[in-house]
Amino acid sequence: MSLLADFHNHSCLSPCGSLDLSPRVLADAALVNKIRVMALTDHNSSLNCPAFAKLCPPRGILPIFGMEASTQEEIHVLCLFSSLEASLEFSDYAYSILMPFPNNPLITGDQVYVDEEDNIEGEVEYYLVNPLDLSVENIGAKVFEYGGIVIPAHVDRPAFSMTSQLGVITPGPWTALECTRIPPLIDGKPLDTLGYHLITSSDAHYADYVARRAFELDISMEELAPNGLSCGADMDALKRALAKRPIK
Repeated sequence: MSLLADFHNHSCLSPCGSLDLSPRVLADAALVNKIRVMALTDHNSSLNCPAFAKLCPPRGILPIFGMEASTQEEIHVLCLFSSLEASLEFSDYAYSILMPFPNNPLITGDQVYVDEEDNIEGEVEYYLVNPLDLSVENIGAKVFEYGGIVIPAHVDRPAFSMTSQLGVITPGPWTALECTRIPPLIDGKPLDTLGYHLITSSDAHYADYVARRAFELDISMEELAPNGLSCGADMDALKRALAKRPIK
């Protein structure tokens, strides 16, 4: 049995995302597209994850919490947690080491976090797309301290990826690599992914983009969420499922 999953999605908290893409709209889009495991990964923040946690289980969706972190090298890395509390704690840490450059909503976009009914609860002061004071070499160990996993994002893209910033995939504690396509290509040539397991995900910034690059997890919901959708994913089970993904 397999579950359709999507591990890279933004909301109205990300300044480059649609202001209309609230956690509620994201969860509704996932339901329409039959996504069963969905991650919310705004830039460098998890502040919209509390609403997401309330909205997903009633729709039959297992929520994964986290962010798309930007390292010192401006490499984007998905940091994923099964626990909302752990995700929020890591979010607080990330904000404390974010480059303190004030956001200008008129230029770079709004950064609002909302409740499950789309009521605005606040707006983030610092521009969330800026890098954290944390290197790609060290981000895995830091995320592990909070019980999460790390997946370098869109490694075959020409911007904000491991290949765009470093030229190659580098070894690390990566549970998987996210690609825009499998097999991943750079300038028409196969990318050396060092044997890491590969996923695709949507990098949705608009509701219409949700599920455009969803992928299959070879696992049952009973194994992945043995205590129910509201209690989060079993991270060991998730790692086992990701270890079944292709390596090329």
